[in-house]
Amino acid sequence: MNSADIRQKFLSFFEGKGHKVVPSAPLVVKNDPTLMFTNAGMNQFKDYFLGNSEPENKRVADTQKCLRVSGKHNDLEEVGIDTYHHTMFEMLGNWSFGDYFKKDAIAWAWELLTEVYGLPKDRLYVTVFGGDKGDNLGFDQDAFDHWKEWISEDRILSADKKDNFWEMGDTGPCGPCSEIHIDLRSEEEVNKLPGKELVNQDHPLVVEIWNLVFMEFNRKADGSLVELPNKHIDTGMGFERLCMAIQKKTSNYDTDVFTPLIKHLEATAKVEYGKDEKIDIALRVIADHIRAISFAIADGQLPSNNKAGYVIRRILRRAVRYGYTFLNLSSPFLYELVDVLANQFDGVFSELKEQQSFVSKVVKEEESNFLRTLENGLKRLEQITSALAQGDQINGKSVFELYDTYGFPVDLTALIAREKGFSIDEAGFEAEMKIQKDRSRQAAAQEKGDWIVVEEGDEVVFTGYEELESNSRLLRYREVKDKKNTIYQLVFEKTPFYAESGGQVGDKGIAIGNEETIQIFDTKKENDLIIHYAKNLPKNLNVEFLLQVDEDKRVRTMNNHSATHLLHAALRNVLGDHVQQRGSLVSPDVLRFDFSHFQKVTEEEIREIEQIVNSRIRQNIKLDEKRNVPIEDAKDAGAMALFGEKYGDFVRVITFDKEYSVELCGGTHVPYTGQIGMFKIISEGSVAAGVRRIEAITGAAALDYFEKELQLLNEVREVLKNPKNLIQGLNGIIEEKNKLAKAVEEANNERSKVVKQQLFDKIESHNGANILAEKVELPDADSLKNIAFQLKNEKGPIVAVIAADIVGKPQIAVVISEDLVNDERNAGQWVRELAKHIKGGGGGQPFFATAGGKDISGLDNAVTEAKKLIKEKL
Repeated sequence: MNSADIRQKFLSFFEGKGHKVVPSAPLVVKNDPTLMFTNAGMNQFKDYFLGNSEPENKRVADTQKCLRVSGKHNDLEEVGIDTYHHTMFEMLGNWSFGDYFKKDAIAWAWELLTEVYGLPKDRLYVTVFGGDKGDNLGFDQDAFDHWKEWISEDRILSADKKDNFWEMGDTGPCGPCSEIHIDLRSEEEVNKLPGKELVNQDHPLVVEIWNLVFMEFNRKADGSLVELPNKHIDTGMGFERLCMAIQKKTSNYDTDVFTPLIKHLEATAKVEYGKDEKIDIALRVIADHIRAISFAIADGQLPSNNKAGYVIRRILRRAVRYGYTFLNLSSPFLYELVDVLANQFDGVFSELKEQQSFVSKVVKEEESNFLRTLENGLKRLEQITSALAQGDQINGKSVFELYDTYGFPVDLTALIAREKGFSIDEAGFEAEMKIQKDRSRQAAAQEKGDWIVVEEGDEVVFTGYEELESNSRLLRYREVKDKKNTIYQLVFEKTPFYAESGGQVGDKGIAIGNEETIQIFDTKKENDLIIHYAKNLPKNLNVEFLLQVDEDKRVRTMNNHSATHLLHAALRNVLGDHVQQRGSLVSPDVLRFDFSHFQKVTEEEIREIEQIVNSRIRQNIKLDEKRNVPIEDAKDAGAMALFGEKYGDFVRVITFDKEYSVELCGGTHVPYTGQIGMFKIISEGSVAAGVRRIEAITGAAALDYFEKELQLLNEVREVLKNPKNLIQGLNGIIEEKNKLAKAVEEANNERSKVVKQQLFDKIESHNGANILAEKVELPDADSLKNIAFQLKNEKGPIVAVIAADIVGKPQIAVVISEDLVNDERNAGQWVRELAKHIKGGGGGQPFFATAGGKDISGLDNAVTEAKKLIKEKL
């Protein structure tokens, strides 16, 4: 049975049990501050478990892309070393939201594994939760009794909280779980030692394949457990491990999930898998990592130096280093695997196939950039370790140097160090990181209290498409503290406040209750909750509030959001259909649009784009807004969906002329494009590999921009005495400036020739070499450098020190012929000593070095010491 059949049989089985098969959520998590990446199948259903929203379907099944590379669920260090851990993996899952519970979940799991997949019953074991005194929880007798109907009691094992109580994080939904393990060892090994002895012992062939979580509790911030409103089922089965079991392999990497990637790498690197352990590890690491890299980029997360982007960059650089060191791949190679992966997953996760060219180009540029510094970084690491004894620790300062200068993530340095028999000083590295801004770390930690319920109610209604104020009641609030401030997060039963989403910033405004006014300074979305941020908590909570959105800011934001849609369409018209949105910011003051494109947008193209957008504004196109459109109908109608966004079964479609701009969007928009006024691009540039950024302004801001430009133009005309032709006037001034600059350069050259001859006349002979130490006046630093090299080339062998007054600034140059350089005659060392006289510093090569300083009065003393130094050392 191949992997595609295994996946489909799972989905078909649960569809037959009344489950709705839903698509995978994107790898990159939005609207949930507790997560960076989707790390479990249940992430997208979190609000159902918490009771924040009602599911459309009580029974759901899917295959979910997951990534575990940071935080509590972090498998990165094991990847490639063993044969069953992965960064990105598929999790097959079935869920019940307040419908069936343990009995059916257990029965169906057993039916699927043994009857559909045909796994041998005598190789399966299950575990149940044994209880925990700290949480005041007892043995899970219900699960045990249900399992007894299908499997003998000696194969039902009790396990502690560590293995059999599933928690998503420090807070949130949780509950006891029951794991299904399979023993894949040979008959001979099984006869020697029963598999039950190896369950949860990290044996590579006695592994967990399915976890049935019985979601009953919510872990609060104080560590206590409270029962959830309804009991739920959340199961997760590792697809890659399941394939290993069904295909009777001893490694996930031997299944057809990974073999296409490994075979391509074998051909590229001219190696054979299974012959050398180091090569095997490298092949497994790369085959694993390209999956995480490719799907993360396809879901909208580009490699960068910040947060989630840095995690993807770390994974990519880890893969490149394995290829470089163990497979001798010194040219880009990862990008070629994107095509293999895209073809393999076409029809399963089609977003990769649809963006195959873009993802490939991003990966190639990223690995090309890292390969340029990798060799130098490895040489530097070799220098650092050559001074250490086996088992020693690389200090934090050196680890930071490799990170900061050569782009080595700290875990990569630790890995290479471990291969060479060293460790790293992680505490020292962290101390160094504190000295400069930690760009990969999340924002300052916050302490969030538990939600305090004011009134019962779960569903939050957004009314902001129709109105800017509404009467409402407060449902819940919580206190959030950081090092400096305390703020309050408020949830109302209905609200006109738009929560930050889709690039559009959240609304600001006020909440008025019982003659008290509370300032709302931001609005954000957390899962499905619309959260209003306030610096003060209302004194009276159980009153009716009047919620009012700041109309001016909302209108300006609407102008910019609609203009962003017009811009997106214009970009595709001018640059091509390859243009896809990669990110956006829509605020009252400016709009920022990131898009896929691999070259600079020319001035001519920018003008054309502006003309198209402004033309559409002048046409005063009416907004066509449709809500609750079935997503497939919307796509069939040509609506553009954004990669990396999670859409429900029904969507909102925003159209400005069905032949021009049709997009899926939840933001706020102008009723007619004429309201935007005008549109002006103020900048265009690169933000990442294959991604360009345009910033633009609209309406009054654009008018202010043009007025300031005209004012500047008029001021230039006045300075130039109002020439008839402004361009000719400016060109005349530039031409005159160039003539003067050339005259100055010629004068400086003549001055340098005179100084050079004066210095040549003062050269002395000492112990078979020419020596010189003099103070001079020169026009610029280049003149000093040129004279120094002319002395070396024309009067060698020579040792010379020139102390120069360069338009009032002191500089010193030391030049020593190569055949005179030794440990005591080193230009770099000498110049550092001499620079102390001018309160400065410098350095360079053993044969040539320079220094600058602040105290010009010290030049004479520097010359005096230089003369002594030369005669003493020569």
